Order: sequence, then structure tokens, then C-alpha cells
Amino acid sequence: MIVCKFGGSSVAEAQQIKKVKKIVDSDPRRQVIIVSAPGKRSKDDEKVTDMLYACNAMVQQELSCKDLFKKISLRYTTILSDLGLQTKPFLPVLEEVRQMIDAGHGAEYAASRGEYLAARMVATYFGWEFLDTDPLIVINHDGTVNPETWDNLKKALKPNVKYVVPGFYGCDPEGKVKTFSRGGSDITGAILASATKAETYENWTDVSGVFSVDPRLIPDAKVIKEMTYREVRELAGVGAGVFHEEAIAPILASGIPINVKNTNAPSDDGTMILPTREIGDHPLVGISGKGGFSRLSLRKLMLFKRTGIRHALLTMLHIFGVRPSFSLFGVDSMVWFFETTQASDSVLDAMCSRLKGEFDLEEVSIDHGHAIVGIIGSGVMQHSSVIATSTNALAHDKIGLNFFNYGSSDTSILIGVSDIQAQEAVKSLYKALF
Repeated sequence: MIVCKFGGSSVAEAQQIKKVKKIVDSDPRRQVIIVSAPGKRSKDDEKVTDMLYACNAMVQQELSCKDLFKKISLRYTTILSDLGLQTKPFLPVLEEVRQMIDAGHGAEYAASRGEYLAARMVATYFGWEFLDTDPLIVINHDGTVNPETWDNLKKALKPNVKYVVPGFYGCDPEGKVKTFSRGGSDITGAILASATKAETYENWTDVSGVFSVDPRLIPDAKVIKEMTYREVRELAGVGAGVFHEEAIAPILASGIPINVKNTNAPSDDGTMILPTREIGDHPLVGISGKGGFSRLSLRKLMLFKRTGIRHALLTMLHIFGVRPSFSLFGVDSMVWFFETTQASDSVLDAMCSRLKGEFDLEEVSIDHGHAIVGIIGSGVMQHSSVIATSTNALAHDKIGLNFFNYGSSDTSILIGVSDIQAQEAVKSLYKALF
């Protein structure tokens, strides 16, 4: 069996959904399909998920989302009509969703309805069974998959039945609709691939695989033919957006290969993501950068003499809504990088004051405008020349370093630069290393 996930661009309009059906019909092993909400049809178009979030925002302001929801309804009814399907049976479904959003069921419920409606629509077009992920996929409050999920799916999935499944959401342990982080349909696909013991998990998008660098920066960027689970996770962690970094977890133990392919060019090989790969003469797979980080710096003499200090400090950060993505440690110092959008300046000021007072710190400071650039590859530790080549390239192009992290992972080198130099750093490193 092959499990397929089709992204928002693949279901954005009827013409794309017809391509999806042609792809699925070309191989009878494709028996479970996960779909995202309809994405953009053109550069200036709106994603359905964004409009649904806007609907919820209106409700939070005690306004009705009825007029805005008409645009969402029109997206679906237009697709249905263009597919030659009756729209009338779908109208009560759309109206029920609108009423539930207007009744205040929350942001996660609202956002999840894009996938819910898309899956019901595609299931009707295909003549396949619609399988809702609520309440089958149980998502813990920290975003991880609850073990109940596997028993639920085992009971629900019937042999020789073809399913269309909505991505992105399930329910929390209390039974309320809960979403994964944005782009989480990849995770749903991985869960279904694991639950069905699929031979392959195909992830269909609008590009022919994972690129070694953002092709918007380097027009002649190459598609990576093979990469490992760890490589794709670390590349996604520093901004590469083709495959969700958390989607590896559900299939890690099973070792199911993932094939990232292009709905608009289905004959292209795409990228194979595997448990391991032959490194040979290809120690590196790619370079990516992610901006929008703030830096929290802490210092105190003999800081780490206090047992459990890191956990205690992190707990305090979590109280203020700050969850660091990257960390560095010195003899008496600690530095955390977190996404700037996590907290306002007033919240951060209060957090710094609390940290300094409760832990008697000598220094607590926050500054903004940071980016993290990653050099990714399973052979990065075996090729020490990467360090010299990287630093020389950045120095030559007058790009300042905020940190250089080598050795904490055997799959990546992380480099801190300023936000305004992030793209130039990626281009400089790619030119030097590839």
C-alpha cells in the first residue's frame, strides 16, 4: 500500500484535483489519501486556512463571520461545479461549519475545517470513503501523538477500503478539535503511513522534491535525490519548508521511505527520504536559513553549580510563553534563541526582571534581529574542511558571526548571523560548499 498526502496547491482548484485523481488512478497501491485545505491559485490569492483564521478573529471581536465565510463557501462550490459535482448536498455542510465558527468553537476548530471540507469534497469526487481524524488521531497538549491513536486507527481502517482523510487536525485527550502546527498535514500523512504499514509515503506538493537551497535565492539549485530522516528534520528546522520537521516522528521506528514529489510533474523522481543513505562524495545535502529570532543571554558566576538550574530557568521562560529553539552554553553563561513573535517587549521585560530577581543573575539581556543558518549533511563531521571553507567564505563576504555551533549534532553546523545578512549568508555558504 502507498499512502499519499496532497498539499494545498494540489487541491487549490478543480484542475489540480483532476491531476490528483490521475496520479492516484495510475497506481492501484495508492489507497489512502490525505489532503490539505485549498491553497493559493495564484500569487495574490488567499489560502482557505488563512480565511478561516480570519473568521475566528472576527468572532473573537463579537462580529459575525457570515460575509467572509461566503468567500470560503464560494471556493468549495466553484471547485465542486468545475468537477461536475452537485453543490446542493454540500451547502448544509458549509452552513454547519459557519454556524459552529460563529458559535465560538475557537481558532483550532475554525482552521481545521479547511481540511475537513476538502477531504469530504475529494472523497465525493473519487467515490472513496471519507475518514475523519477527529476523534481517531489524539494529539497531546504539547503537540505529540497520543498512543491511543494507533488503536483507534487499527479499529477504524478496514481492509480493501480506499480512504480520503483530512490532514492537520485530530482531537485533544478531552475530545476537543486540536490542530498540529501549521503544515501539519505532513504529520497526518506520516501517522496514516505508519498505521497502515505502508510501503511508501508519498508527499505531493508543487515542487519536484527538496532543494539543496532555496531556489528563490539560487535559481539553479539542485533537487536532493536522497536524504535521511535526520537530514530533512534538521533542514526543515532552519527554514526549509517542503516537508514538516515533526512529520518524521510517526514513521521513525517503521523506517518507511518518504518520496517528496510534484503534482504538476508526476514523472519527476523527486526526493527520497530514508533512514540512512550512502554518504560517499556527498557529505552535505543542503543549506537553509531561518530569521525572526531573539537572543536571551544569561550570566552568573558558578551558574551551573546549582542543581537543576537549566530546567528551572526553562520553566520560568515557559510561564512567559517563551520556548527556545536553539541553545548555547558557556562556563558561567547560557544563551537561548527563540522566535521573536512568541512574546511582546513588555512581556519580555517582565520575564527578564523575574529571572534576574529569582535566580540572582548578574546579567540578563535580550536583543532581536537574529537568524540561524544551517549547513546540513550526514558527513559534516567527517569533513573538517567544511569549517574553514564556511568561515572563510563568510569573512570574505563581510558577514558577521554571532555564533558557530559545531559538534552538538553529527548532521548539522549551525551559524548565527543577523537577520539582515541571513540571505547573503546562505548564498555565500552555498557558493563556497556546493
